[in-house]
Amino acid sequence: MHGFYRVASAVNRTIVANPQENAIEILKLLNLAHEQHCSIVLFPELTLTGYTASDLFLNQTLLHNQNNALRAILKISQNISTIAIIGVALLHHNRLYNTAVVIQKGKILGVIPKSYLPNKKEFYEKRQFISGRHMINTSTTLLEQEVPFGVDLLFTDNNEMVFGVEICEDLWAVTPQSNQMAINGANLLFNLSASNELIGKAQYREELVRTQSARCMSTYVYASSGIGESTTDTVFGGHAIISEYGSTLAQNKRFSMESTLITADVDLQRLNWLRLSESSYVNETMTDFRSIAIEHTPKINELQRFINPMPFVPSIYHEKAHRCEEIVNIQAHGLIKRMSHAHIKKAVIGISGGLDSTLALLSTHKAFEIMNWNHQDIIAITMPGFGTTSRTKNNAVSLCEALGVTLRTVDIKKLALTEFEAIGHDITDHSVTYENVQARARTGILMNTANREGGLVIGTGDLSEIALGWSTYNGDHMSMYALNSGIPKTLIQYVIEYFKSNESIAPIIDDILNTPISPELLPHNDDKIVQETESIVGPYELHDFFLYHFIKYGAKPSKILFLAHHAFEKYNEATIKKWLKLFIWRFFTQQFKRSCIPDGPKVGTISLSPRADWKMPSDADMKIWIDELES
Repeated sequence: MHGFYRVASAVNRTIVANPQENAIEILKLLNLAHEQHCSIVLFPELTLTGYTASDLFLNQTLLHNQNNALRAILKISQNISTIAIIGVALLHHNRLYNTAVVIQKGKILGVIPKSYLPNKKEFYEKRQFISGRHMINTSTTLLEQEVPFGVDLLFTDNNEMVFGVEICEDLWAVTPQSNQMAINGANLLFNLSASNELIGKAQYREELVRTQSARCMSTYVYASSGIGESTTDTVFGGHAIISEYGSTLAQNKRFSMESTLITADVDLQRLNWLRLSESSYVNETMTDFRSIAIEHTPKINELQRFINPMPFVPSIYHEKAHRCEEIVNIQAHGLIKRMSHAHIKKAVIGISGGLDSTLALLSTHKAFEIMNWNHQDIIAITMPGFGTTSRTKNNAVSLCEALGVTLRTVDIKKLALTEFEAIGHDITDHSVTYENVQARARTGILMNTANREGGLVIGTGDLSEIALGWSTYNGDHMSMYALNSGIPKTLIQYVIEYFKSNESIAPIIDDILNTPISPELLPHNDDKIVQETESIVGPYELHDFFLYHFIKYGAKPSKILFLAHHAFEKYNEATIKKWLKLFIWRFFTQQFKRSCIPDGPKVGTISLSPRADWKMPSDADMKIWIDELES
């Protein structure tokens, strides 16, 4: 399953100080987690006794019955390969510890003590427990088993899963134990908690879990005490959360009157490889942790997780305006710095009526607005050729007029015919030469106009085209500042749609968005576009998906195929594989174009700039990637 594991967070209905009844509920949830092919299920803090047992923890009867209940769980779960993490009060060397017990198939694998004991306001844990913060390299005897005991335990399947456990306040501390666990390889972190409900606390708790998963580049699973805990002074809502690398995958509805179990399929393979390429993770100093081997856990055979088919596009719709404004501001301020530094007052941009040039123009216009520069100093040039249709030309003209920029039209057909004659090319031969002569003619016009006007040529090519090498070398491949070079095609469509809020250009934007993507280099047919890019190189939504997973964490082609098949219902596996093979071929063969592209602003986490983000030999062999996909 390409590194996917299913994990669960359980909130059991609790009866305070009744371990036997609590054990019955725990076993129900453990069995349910096993039936759902979960590798690990997490329970709340002090699961068997209830967190609010208070001074009863100092009573022999409660601890004796708790241990008997744990013994019963071990006996009944001998054939269950799902790992359970259960909260237990442990008596060790005449000291009482608040611990997490990790069990699998009737065996105790290890015991982790709580490090930070809250002892203010409604919490008074130091009254019963002591901290296990410095407990390392030791063991304890629990139910006649000699087991590893300490805060230095990590559990692994010797494959892709490594997990660590901390308890409640450990996460709220300035330096959570999970930090060191992650540094030492843990990609799964678990927290048994008893966090009471206060106004606004649930949102803060979810944010804390989510951000810790991002900081540790891990999955973080959280389970907090719920129904049945004492309400003498506090109320517990039973919050369960599963977050992965800054995103919350699942959380339950609090205040349930029954036990709840939430699950999520987490991508541990992705997390492992992200750590190689992102943040300063690899520079952290490792410490001594003991590695505890676990047996094979249940494996999932079907993915129950949403795979975003548009990974570059923000998935939260109400953030759209904020995100789009941020993208345009990054572009605009990058351009402002470049023009100011070079003492250039004018921008020169080729306008085709397509997506890329539209965004470049809108962002350039934004830059001029910010600086209160004259919009007439934006020189927009339409350059109709043999394939230009009235639809795209009219949209280009209408947009320029609505924005109040200087509009010029230069017909390139005569220039192209002169070039054909000079190199001896037959005009009826519509090969790549026919197309590229036009592309280079347009770039020449832009460059020469910039020289004449003292302007800067704004590049319009986007990240998707750069990945595929879908540009003419020294044609649209070249500019003086590549404004769109950090934005893929799917995100460009998203950002342009945002500009529909401007009623004066909304109808124009609508038609641009609905126009087929085309370089318009081949002769049109009765004013209809005959050259649609996506019918030649494949759908950009697929290529952007491939690009994201290939670059973000170096996913194998087989995993990209697997994820794409899950994300896109409208494409069958054979179709996806066909375009993925083409993506790999073009990505490798076109690196020579990326090696000399102009400067341009980085917008998202992925960039193909050879000066910063992506360094690759121009003649690297693609064979092992193609072979991996074929196999």
